[in-house]
Amino acid sequence: MSLAIAAVAGELRFAVKAVPGASRDRIAGLHGDALKVQIAAPPEHGRANARLRALLAAALSVPERRVQVVAGQRSPRKVVAVRGLAAADLRARLGI
Repeated sequence: MSLAIAAVAGELRFAVKAVPGASRDRIAGLHGDALKVQIAAPPEHGRANARLRALLAAALSVPERRVQVVAGQRSPRKVVAVRGLAAADLRARLGI
């Protein structure tokens, strides 16, 4: 499978399977059509979502303000939006 990426209103959206409470932060690869991301932060008070945004921003070499969780804030299955990046660049920077 490959990561499903949709272009919506000048941003790229893709599914993320978040695993909070992991031993370390890391992008673990693909989980079906979603990107599996392990987060060391607990799923409390938005900490895991904040850490997810920071990790993806660093991996994609974009400012954190360009990465947003647009759906699934309280769910392990999320939709993330990234502005200012082409789909080919997103795939290349994530190594998928």
